Amino acid sequence: MSILKNQNFNLQLLAVSIGALLLVGKFFAWWVTHSSTVLTDALESIINVVAGALGLYSLYLSAHPKDENHPYGHGKVEFISAGVEGTLITIAGFLIIGQAIFSLFFGTTSIEKVDIGIYIASIAGVLNYFLGYLTEKQGHKTGSLAMIASGQHLKSDAYSTVGMVLGLVLIFLLQTVWGMNQAARIIDNAVAVVFGCLIVWTGYGILRKSVAGIMDEVDYELVKNILMHLNNNRTENRIDVHNLRIIKYGPSLHIDCHLTVPWYFNTRDAHEEVDALEYLLKDCIDSSVEVFVHVDPCIPNSCQLCEKNNCHERKYDFNSRVEWTADMIMKNKKHGLYHLD
Repeated sequence: MSILKNQNFNLQLLAVSIGALLLVGKFFAWWVTHSSTVLTDALESIINVVAGALGLYSLYLSAHPKDENHPYGHGKVEFISAGVEGTLITIAGFLIIGQAIFSLFFGTTSIEKVDIGIYIASIAGVLNYFLGYLTEKQGHKTGSLAMIASGQHLKSDAYSTVGMVLGLVLIFLLQTVWGMNQAARIIDNAVAVVFGCLIVWTGYGILRKSVAGIMDEVDYELVKNILMHLNNNRTENRIDVHNLRIIKYGPSLHIDCHLTVPWYFNTRDAHEEVDALEYLLKDCIDSSVEVFVHVDPCIPNSCQLCEKNNCHERKYDFNSRVEWTADMIMKNKKHGLYHLD
């Protein structure tokens, strides 16, 4: 593994280890309090640990280099890991909602020692947010969806814990200070239902991103960033860039595109333009990038868009500079074909 991948793996390992300890603490809190709100937090922690372990394995596997059977590497496994994590989170959310509704109408156990639940939940929330922040930040830095998904999950768990703690404080006041045991029981299960819904929504968001990665859905933010650099660094020999395609393999990107250059360029001239374009694309993206550029010759219609000076083969005078757009560079057509027909 590279140093970069080791950072991802070690941070995820730390998150899983602390998550396992928090899981034990939360179930102890539930055993003491019999609170549906505390049980909600404990059940989600099971998913935290299982999903974190899956993410850990996916990071280990995605770090393997390319081989004969995987010419693009093993990075796609991160999307599968995130998809499984999103599915587990969604299922956990529905189970929490179901358990809370059942407890509300059919439960008989009274809530006890809420203050212990408050202490344990507060500590867990702080730790989860800190780990989630570090994990998500590392994921964005390295382009790892598995790390981003894990970090977002931990942070969402921390946010929900804040609401749970407030709910437990209200339950404590209702039960201990005001003696309203039935009201405390209703509030306890209502809080569990609300946060079960939030957990379902978090799971759906992670699942949606994983499916987008597996299906190679266009990342328009990334395309916008690439487009800005292409427009800001255009040269007269770079007549157009089209048929741009971006495929994500975990933290790595594979970019294909066609570059139109003057038709009379020899192999060396064309190769220099390809090298310059590859360098530009790699320079504007933080993650690891593999670039394949196909060279196309210009056509007569390109002349009115071409800014090249002293071109002895020009058929038409230069008309105006065309600002490249996402729609233009992603189509498999030279720009002149649909601008000047």
